[in-house]
Amino acid sequence: MRNLLKKYYTDLFLSKRFFAGIGLCVSLFLFSFFLPWLADLAYLCFWIFAALVLVDGLLLYQPKKTVFVRRDLPERLSNGDDNELHIYLENFYAFGIRAGLIDEIPYQFQKRDLWFKSYLKSGTQKTITYTLRPTKRGEYIFGQLRLYVQSPVGLVVRRFNIGSEVTVPVYPSFLQLRKYELMAISHRLNEIGIKKIRRIGHSMEFDQVKNYVQGDDYRTVNWKATARKGELMVNTFTDEKSQHVYCIIDKSRSMKMPFEGLSLLDYAINASLILSNVALVKEDKAGLITIAEKTGSVVPADRRPAQLGKIMAILYKEKTRYLEMNMEALYTTVRSVLKQRSLVVFFTNFESMSALNRQLPYLKRVAKFHLLLIVFFENTELKTLTEKPVQDVEDIYIQTIAAKFAYEKKLMVKELAKHGILSILTPPEKLTINVVNRYLSIKAQQKI
Repeated sequence: MRNLLKKYYTDLFLSKRFFAGIGLCVSLFLFSFFLPWLADLAYLCFWIFAALVLVDGLLLYQPKKTVFVRRDLPERLSNGDDNELHIYLENFYAFGIRAGLIDEIPYQFQKRDLWFKSYLKSGTQKTITYTLRPTKRGEYIFGQLRLYVQSPVGLVVRRFNIGSEVTVPVYPSFLQLRKYELMAISHRLNEIGIKKIRRIGHSMEFDQVKNYVQGDDYRTVNWKATARKGELMVNTFTDEKSQHVYCIIDKSRSMKMPFEGLSLLDYAINASLILSNVALVKEDKAGLITIAEKTGSVVPADRRPAQLGKIMAILYKEKTRYLEMNMEALYTTVRSVLKQRSLVVFFTNFESMSALNRQLPYLKRVAKFHLLLIVFFENTELKTLTEKPVQDVEDIYIQTIAAKFAYEKKLMVKELAKHGILSILTPPEKLTINVVNRYLSIKAQQKI
């Protein structure tokens, strides 16, 4: 009995109407000291109010079948993307209810005002849809759903605590991965900014014999097929297959810098996952290496169906370190793991020429054996500062320093090109498109 009363007591709340009714009764009793004829009215209002509270409580607590609530969570969330979540409500009361819902979302989102209001007629259902955008990979814990229900009387509120804690992992951006995969399969990458690259010559990977159409290279005419069929036939060629594409991700402190909620490491992880998937669709072999003060994870290049799952499982748990990157360890790993000439896409960040010069000897050694593509980031905050109107001498000083750092980034591109190393200097938000563009360009130009 005690536990039953405690259960009712802990889930029972008083509404604004209740306090308004109490205030009215107290006011009538107060004024009855000066106007005695109000005493009977005050008692009448009090007992009517008490009866309404009792009726309201019975309406909410007496039915056995009340409400049904379910939260529909995906198996995993996509980092850096808007993920849709759904909450299903159904009313089994014999009357319409006003409902307020609190979803205890993970603390990582730092949202304390996620409150949904709704009205449901008897026997109706409703689905509440909202989005969450995680900015860190890892495990996210969803708490209970807390539903607050009011009857048409509206004096008391009953709370329902639904469900228990649920853990949902946040993986690198697989929503973008699916989008790029579908476009790569259907050859529509140009719709999202992927450029069409003019081919220089053609590869030696034979595809098929087809009818000649205007614009085909006359040097590819297949004379034997032409003689058999009686009309011009040409050989067509496709990109070279089974080439090795390795993504190397720098996990040192230089990749800790945030941009729009995500760190540079998260941008690099999302881009490398998409690049690996596009490479697999193009029938190349994708591999992965992570590096900080020591070598992290290594996934040898392969194109089996499970390869992308292996890469995603590795990238899911990677975190930035707080030490400088060990380029000697990276060079040793590249020489021991990469057994043939490969495209090496190195995601890192340089903030000064001195930082680049420290790593340049090792980069030149890697570029001697492989096609090396360095991907590093523009500091968009510096660009904003250089475009900001100047108000005083301090602004001039700040703008000059910002312009100096921005100019150094461009000098780095030229310095790398001088040593025959390809590079991409990109804003974080355009990283994926720029990297996939360059990969397709390299494939079309047969540089690997």
